[in-house]
Amino acid sequence: MSKDAAEGFDSGDPVLEPIRRRWSPRAFSERPVDPKKLKSLFEAARWAASSANEQPWRFILAVKGEPDAFATALLCLRERNRNWARYAPVLAFSLTKTVYSNSGGVNRYAWHDVGLAVASLSIQAASVGLQVHQVGGFYPEKVRTTYQLPAEYEPVSGLVIGYPGSPHHLPPDLQEKERRERTRKPLSELVFCGSYGTPSDWEEETDR
Repeated sequence: MSKDAAEGFDSGDPVLEPIRRRWSPRAFSERPVDPKKLKSLFEAARWAASSANEQPWRFILAVKGEPDAFATALLCLRERNRNWARYAPVLAFSLTKTVYSNSGGVNRYAWHDVGLAVASLSIQAASVGLQVHQVGGFYPEKVRTTYQLPAEYEPVSGLVIGYPGSPHHLPPDLQEKERRERTRKPLSELVFCGSYGTPSDWEEETDR
């Protein structure tokens, strides 16, 4: 793990400590997660904001203490991600309900809202010493059929959850990524005023 990842980034401006410490490791310890601590992550997700208070997020959870369920979840990941995720103690999949419960109309904010829930989950994880790696490399249709999802639900991402561990079991290219310092685009590329592409007038030093 890079010193930058272990200690959090220096934004130059006040940022909540769990946000500073949140990152996406691939090297996980096999140390089990206490059920109460794990529950706190999903409690944080439960209180996320959502369009019309629809709360469209759902999660499928598998812990290594239940080997058959964990193996089933692991097979829903693409092989390259399986190779490192198998060391973690917890796997999950985020789902979202794509229609509003009351009207049956399409909820165009459903994917946005599950992102808010997972962000809350990830920050809560960082606050209790855990980390979450969100995985796009999984098989959505396998998740759908394996877990018999209702038609209105879509798999969104895989979640690998646990305590950061040693990267020694990772292949060399992933070890290099694990030790790489975190980087982010400057605010001048992200926040515009007046029209697209016109940077805000914040001082450049805030863009670190």
